[in-house]
Amino acid sequence: MDLRVRGDVPAGPFLGAADLFETEYDLELPVYVDVRTDPDERTWAAHYDDYHVLNISKHAATSAMARELVVHELAHMARNEEGHVSHHLRTEEALFLALSGESVERRKVAHCYQIANHMKDIYADDITLSVMPPEKLIAFLESELARAVATRSDPAPWPDSRRVTAGSDPEITAVNAAFALGLVERHDVVGRDHRIYDLAHAAADDAPGVDLGAFKRRFRSLVDDPSTSDHRKALVDATRAYVVGESGGDVAAD
Repeated sequence: MDLRVRGDVPAGPFLGAADLFETEYDLELPVYVDVRTDPDERTWAAHYDDYHVLNISKHAATSAMARELVVHELAHMARNEEGHVSHHLRTEEALFLALSGESVERRKVAHCYQIANHMKDIYADDITLSVMPPEKLIAFLESELARAVATRSDPAPWPDSRRVTAGSDPEITAVNAAFALGLVERHDVVGRDHRIYDLAHAAADDAPGVDLGAFKRRFRSLVDDPSTSDHRKALVDATRAYVVGESGGDVAAD
């Protein structure tokens, strides 16, 4: 893998992430790492015809989660290169179908982008969790969810970030909690007595209009290699479930 760090940070976490990733996967295109000074920028990947860019804040690049965050973004790049529909279907296309004829608050439209990104993250983390132990990712999800449950501000979301956004409003916090549960259940990495369940139910209690269990099952049961139409339908159904409360009829009970 051709990975080049452009910024004044130690290269160790990036090289360690590349070594982990290359135990099972590889990337054809080079990866340029741009280190940002704004700590709130977190991490996101951008894809171009002949290279990828991994954007990461200096704070994240020097944190205890640096290696794991980088592996996750490399997984997004792998999904992009393999042509996985989750990383190539235009989110706007699905949202237009889902929300046509509806009057929707801007904040809820932004939240719909976050739901779409959670779906991308599920597929990226299928790779992430195949090349590294789950403990640090679980701890990360737990801490971010705990912070979100304890905070009731409503900052602008980060549409291209992999974060379970701290400080978001109760409705999207409940969806974020469902994402966390869906991911850990998809990979069977925690027991039902884990604290993340208590946090998720606390988030759900604050957002009675969001069906935590249904959203959890949506994320958990995403099929590995969907067709374009199947993934579009999954995103349309999730969007309508969040905005107008329609179940879509395709979420099986536990």
